[in-house]
Amino acid sequence: MTLTLALRRFGLVAAAALLVTAVGMKPLHAMGGDNATQTDDGSGDQKKKKKKNNAIEEHQQQLAWEKFQQGYRSARMVILAGNYRGGIAAMHALGHDDNPDVANYIGYSYRRLGDYQDSKIWYQKALAADPNHARTWSYYGMWQMEQGNRLKALDDLQKVKLICGDTSCEAYRQLKDVIDGKATY
Repeated sequence: MTLTLALRRFGLVAAAALLVTAVGMKPLHAMGGDNATQTDDGSGDQKKKKKKNNAIEEHQQQLAWEKFQQGYRSARMVILAGNYRGGIAAMHALGHDDNPDVANYIGYSYRRLGDYQDSKIWYQKALAADPNHARTWSYYGMWQMEQGNRLKALDDLQKVKLICGDTSCEAYRQLKDVIDGKATY
């Protein structure tokens, strides 16, 4: 069995496991704190209940975040292994399409599949969620280069430099290499 075939099979298994795991997971924003104001009847019981509920809710949020992080890392590995369709499905299964990292990797996957229109949509979603997301600006600059828009890619490179604070961050170096014709991503 070739390495590529093994990685694809691993990706499919990981995506399936991720889907099964994600079915029971609620989106993080739905598990947030209780926004309704509770009134205190003067007995102090409401304050005790509120503190206890806040601790429980915070614990639930922490568990949900850890579960999301674990799923995200698995989905990212599927994408990095080259199983872009499986990675897209795994990212969607997380239920956090509005997360800039999730949207960015969905955009990246579509770009690697040659679906530039969907890729652009997802990069824009990532940037709407976080306008200072250096990795998305870098990948979007690569998208621009693949579209023949060198000037726009150079503009995106400058955005990455401003976000990173210098030219030493990986997002800057990768985009610069693509613009200079030294690499493709």
